[in-house]
Amino acid sequence: MTFIELAQQRYSVRKFSDKPVEDDKLERVLQAGRLAPTAKNIQPQRIYVAKSPQALEKLNKCSPCIFGAPVALIVCYDESVSWVRSRDNKNYGEVDAAIVATHMILQARELGLGTVLVGVFDAEELRRAFNLPENLVPSLLIPLGYAAADAAPAPMHEQRKPLAETVIYV
Repeated sequence: MTFIELAQQRYSVRKFSDKPVEDDKLERVLQAGRLAPTAKNIQPQRIYVAKSPQALEKLNKCSPCIFGAPVALIVCYDESVSWVRSRDNKNYGEVDAAIVATHMILQARELGLGTVLVGVFDAEELRRAFNLPENLVPSLLIPLGYAAADAAPAPMHEQRKPLAETVIYV
């Protein structure tokens, strides 16, 4: 499968089966995140893996968007070490977290797993529930698992703007 085919096949899964994710597949997803490029290669990402019933119950109290996934990744970045652009003090931790998340969701798809990137969560509740240190900023949640038999892409999934609307040659 080419990269473009992989990217085209990947969609946001919002209904998961109860089939558990094999440890070796989870490890490969996490390794893909570890290999992701980050600003100055600082690697400020910190990934919390929620897979126990207790952890998933806590996570469900922080977000309505876990969709019954058997595993969820809590993607954070350490703002005390992430690269900051000196000219304007822009912290690149959020960018790094997004790149890491993208690597993980594409690796998951290649392995036959489904994911959805979730930004809908109560960050303070998440901090309390998982005892996140002050320097960690929760960025994204990634519910992960096998798509339910009746899971399907959202109606707008195939809609993409033409390149002419999103790319500007200078």
